[in-house]
Order: sequence, then structure tokens, then C-alpha cells
Amino acid sequence: MPGPLAPTRPTAASPNVAPPTPGPLTPVLPTATAPVPARPTAAPPMPAAPVPTPAPPAPTPAPPTATPHTPTSPPTPPPAACVLTADGAYAARLACDGTSWFPERWTLDGPEPYAVPLPGNQPEEPGTEVAPMGDGRVLIRRVVDGRHAFSLLYPTGPGTGEVPLGAVECGELALLPPAPDGRCAYAVAVGETSTTLWRVAGGAFGPECVTEIPGHCTGGVWLDRTGRMLALDRSLDGGPAKAVAVDLGRGGEVTPLLQITDGSADRLLLADPDSGLLLLRSDAPSPGHERLGWGVLGSTLPVRFPECLRLDDCAVTPFAIQPGQTLMPESCAVALRIDGAAGTWLGLWRPAERRLHQVAAPQGWLAGAGLWTRDGELQLPYSTGVVPCGVARTSVPDPADHSAGHPAGHPACHQAESVARAVPEPPSAPRPVPLQQAPLAGLRRRATTAGTRTAPAG
Repeated sequence: MPGPLAPTRPTAASPNVAPPTPGPLTPVLPTATAPVPARPTAAPPMPAAPVPTPAPPAPTPAPPTATPHTPTSPPTPPPAACVLTADGAYAARLACDGTSWFPERWTLDGPEPYAVPLPGNQPEEPGTEVAPMGDGRVLIRRVVDGRHAFSLLYPTGPGTGEVPLGAVECGELALLPPAPDGRCAYAVAVGETSTTLWRVAGGAFGPECVTEIPGHCTGGVWLDRTGRMLALDRSLDGGPAKAVAVDLGRGGEVTPLLQITDGSADRLLLADPDSGLLLLRSDAPSPGHERLGWGVLGSTLPVRFPECLRLDDCAVTPFAIQPGQTLMPESCAVALRIDGAAGTWLGLWRPAERRLHQVAAPQGWLAGAGLWTRDGELQLPYSTGVVPCGVARTSVPDPADHSAGHPAGHPACHQAESVARAVPEPPSAPRPVPLQQAPLAGLRRRATTAGTRTAPAG
């Protein structure tokens, strides 16, 4: 059995970003046992089909010379290389064997992870989107003659079974993150003046139009565990983006969700229904420069913008929140993807600690993909030439351990949080919040972030 793979250690591209140190990443390597059979709801894997080996990752570039710079808005990171179901049982990605692209399904809820290739009659295009379903099938979106065609793929004997679902004829279209129920899949099609929300899988008659939302919508965050409440970032008439909630149980009814100030761009990135923790990006504290912040659904406290999450010349993107921390948002562990000139690495953080631990990602990490367990273990899928399907595990270092993350005394270690400033309101009854009237089935804490005011730091 091959031994654990040494993580590649990126080097900081700026004097304000300390190089990450290797964390306690424990790769889970496949053993010589027979492949674990799929769950009863999923089709069995192909025992005879070889698992293609993706090309090894490019070597980490040499450390650049640190030079003075002017802080700007962080660059936009590339999309995740792998998509996981909400429960972490399955994952899907577009893999490459060196000559052609094909969908690949990963099974992650067994004793060991394993991958099943799902090649079609011809190679896929590099921009083809795939997403895992809760029953083990993989949804694929192909662009054919200007139409977005959807199908469900599953392994069958020596080949790949395919169930065509239909097509949507539109311009720009993107799949949303997998729904929590695992049965449905959604996509948004952006038009000139409105955005159409489509149910592309799980309906009765192929792709179904759920609702048409005025404005330009992006993003996509699920607010509950039933797949009813969806958050989108909407821009009206070229104005700043504001997060709105779409109630799929009411035919796509749209209500405001997040607004820090009238002129700020406020986008929702992640939400945890158990604790109510929200991760967002806004330019409210420094107009023109977006920053990461956090808040709590149902809380009257202002949105906070930790200084430790502000890394110049790097894109910092949260991708996973620890579930199960009911009514304890500040104790939730958060995983962040950090993209800089030196490469891609990991950030581990809890709101209560106000400190970002930067650690090297495992070699071959499918960047942007990962899942927290309820007991605080972060699982990161990776693929290398030696281990084509593996999962590395890590956790947030102990607060007393200064050997991980920034070195002791680094300015980012103990900087206080910032809060966006706004004109204080008179001491009167709280303003009504739209989502207080919405039936948020499965959501323990009702969303009261809409119209959230912010206060000076104190």
C-alpha cells in the first residue's frame, strides 16, 4: 500500500500572507479488498472497467518575490473541481484520462472511497457540468446546438446507462448546488432582464420552470434541509447584488434576505441550518472592496468582518461549515479555499477564535470540495497518479497550538473584527423582517438578516 502523501506547501505571495504549514491531514488510501458495492438505491459499480488515472497535478511554482502592493478586491477563484451531495455520500466530477473527458462518480459513505467512471459514446466537452444525486446517479448538462440537454448517468455492466431528461433552450445557464433532499436538481438561466429558475431533475415531465425572478441572479445557497428555501444573489437594474430568499413551497415567492446598507453589494456564500451561521461577502465596510463576513440567522447582532479573513492578493472562499452545532454558531468550524499566486491551500477558522489557520492542502486535492462531519472532522477528496480516489482528513488545530497557521505574533493572529458602519436607528420596535412571515419548514432559526443594521465596532 502506498504511504501517506506529503502535502505540497504553498508559499505566500505577499508579506501580509504567511505561508501555511502542514496540518494533520490523514489520507484514506484504498486497500486491496474488493470494491465496496453501491447502496441499494444506486446502480452497482462496473467491476470490469478500469479506473482512469488523472494527470498528476502541476508542481507548486517557485516563491515569488514579495513586493509592495495596493490592496484590491480579491480575485475570483475557479469553480470547484468536484461536487458533493449535501450528505456527503456521493461526489461527481469531470475527469480526464490524458486524452478525453468523462464523468466520474465517487462513493464516499462506505468503508473506503472508490470511483466509477461513466464514459459516454463520445468524450465530453471540458465545460460540461456534472452533479451527484442522492441515489448515486449523476446529472450531466451538455450544450448541444445552443440547447442545454440534461441526462442522468449510472453504471450498468460494462457500460454507462443514460436517462435523457430533456433540454432547456436559453443562453447562459448554470447548475445550482445539490438540493438537500437529494431528489431534485435546479439550475438558473440568466436573461436580459430576469432570471429563470428551472427544476431540471426530479420533476414529473423533464425540466420545469419554477419561477421567473426579475433581475440578474447568481450564487445559490440552501437555507434548510428540506430543499424548500433557496438563497440567490440578485441585482436589479444594474444595482448592487442583494441576497434574496426563494420559497419553492410557494411557487418561487421571493423575499429580501440580506441588506447591510442600501448601496452595498451583499452576497450570501454559505449557510448552516443547524446553527444559523451565515458566511457572506460584502463591500459595506470598505466600498469598492468586498470582504468576508459572518452573521447569524435570527440574531440582532451586526454582521462581523474578521480581519484574519482579509488576505491581500488572495481569493478566500468558504466552502464548508461544520453541521450539528445547534444554537452555537461561533463554535462552528469553517473551511476556506485560499487561491494566491503561490497556488491553492486551506484555511481553517471558527468565529469564536478570530484566528485563521492556514495549512497546506493534500496533494491532488479537488480544490473547493470538502465536507465537515458533526464531530469536527474535515474530509477532502483528492486524486493523484498513485491514489486516483482518496479522502484526506483534518480538523481545526487546538486554540493553544501556535504551530499551525500564522506564526505567533503575526498581525493576522489577533486582530479584532470589523463591523460595517451605518446610521444608527432610533430606539424603537424592531423593523419587520420579511422572512419572519415565511414558513421556513425545517429551519430552526428564522432568517432575520434582511434589513440587518450594522453598528460601529466596540
